[in-house]
Amino acid sequence: MNAMSQSLAKALAPYGIMVYAIAPGWVATDMAAPYLEGVEGDAVRNQSPLGRVADPDEIARTALFLASPGTDYLTGCIIDVNGASYLRT
Repeated sequence: MNAMSQSLAKALAPYGIMVYAIAPGWVATDMAAPYLEGVEGDAVRNQSPLGRVADPDEIARTALFLASPGTDYLTGCIIDVNGASYLRT
């Protein structure tokens, strides 16, 4: 997804089309619930120094931000919404 969004950003920029990738970490969804409620739950939450996983609204607000005015120079970026559980170097 990262490589595709970056390639699309380059290809579509001349047309004024911005492309981003949102890279979430663990999110409290129905699909994640068995892990978060099971014995792995604390280990998953502790991957982030915040000690929790994202709420779905936090991911949605990131998408809303990217769709808002003033973000037209962010094209090609990968937005990590993971509570610092993974840091790019």
